[in-house]
Amino acid sequence: MFDYLIVGAGFAGSVLAERLATRSNKKVLVVDKRNHIAGNAYDHYNEDGILVHKYGPHIFHTNSKDVFEYLSDFTDWRPYEHRVLASVDGQLVPMPINLDTINKLYGLKLNSFEVEEFFESVAEKVPVVKTSEDVVVSKVGRELYEKFFRNYTRKQWGMDPSELDKSVTSRVPTRTNRDDRYFTDTYQAMPLHGYTRMFERLLDHPNIKVMLNTDYHDIIDFIPFKEMIFTGPVDEFFDFKYGKLPYRSLEFKHETLNTENYLAAPVVNYPNDNLYTRITEFKALTGQQHPKTAIVYEYPKAEGDPYYPVPRLENAELYNKYKKLADQTPNVHFVGRLATYKYYNMDQVVAQALTLYKKLTEKSEDTARKPAISGSTELVDKLVSRDPAKP
Repeated sequence: MFDYLIVGAGFAGSVLAERLATRSNKKVLVVDKRNHIAGNAYDHYNEDGILVHKYGPHIFHTNSKDVFEYLSDFTDWRPYEHRVLASVDGQLVPMPINLDTINKLYGLKLNSFEVEEFFESVAEKVPVVKTSEDVVVSKVGRELYEKFFRNYTRKQWGMDPSELDKSVTSRVPTRTNRDDRYFTDTYQAMPLHGYTRMFERLLDHPNIKVMLNTDYHDIIDFIPFKEMIFTGPVDEFFDFKYGKLPYRSLEFKHETLNTENYLAAPVVNYPNDNLYTRITEFKALTGQQHPKTAIVYEYPKAEGDPYYPVPRLENAELYNKYKKLADQTPNVHFVGRLATYKYYNMDQVVAQALTLYKKLTEKSEDTARKPAISGSTELVDKLVSRDPAKP
């Protein structure tokens, strides 16, 4: 009998599995459809021996001391501050837009005070900021919006910024100094030996069993458990009762190049040219030394694995219908980006999982959701791998 069935071996599921197993002595079964743990943060060594992120770059950053210290129990860190260049008007300029971006783009020699005046002179007055377009034009004006944001957003989201909630572009700041870091969080680092190694340590406990290549529907009726933690798409859990929640997906084109370095920055954005949105060079993230280099192109698409909830009012209203169902479903807890239809960063998912764990520990012990089935323990032992690193 398992105390918890956890659907999904990404951050939300793995953090909760670790807490429940180590702190509450609960028996946990983690299942995942994929053939690996770590969710979208999964990394591995390619055929040439270069550590790559299968699902695009994952850059860890947080302002939460609690989250950083928690994960530090499972990995050493490589200090890393992320930097991005954007290909605009035939030049590579810092992104987010800062003082050097403006000076290089327009051939100017402004200082911080003068560039602030420049932004004020080009900004458009927007009485009520509602959309992603409103956010940008109210800060940097129409021309910079067109150069850096509009087409990038169209590619990424499949719609114009004027159709998207303000939260999308609010994530990207505008600076009047020369700070070219993409993030300004207190803690910025990469797992020294990769994300997958960190997840292996999270799930390395005798109370945790992992089943990969497994749809939870296939085992739910014959493996007994008391409660479920669900980290997949909430609409899928309820058989799309109210219709499908819209997501954006990505296609990744990985390449290994016979050169030691390729890009001028770890990531280069392409707002206007090409069908892809950006290229990432992994060695710049990991610090690995290798005579070759590995890159990935990202092509946004409408269909495929769900990556990004689409932030529009009608989608939020649809999600709220599913949330009401979720709140009324006994012994099932919904957590993570897909289960709560929120565009969370990795640290936010970890924080959400830790918060849920605290709530679970406050609950009294519930009775089993399903009765034990004769012979089921032996069957579980055969089906479940104790080594989460093995597919």
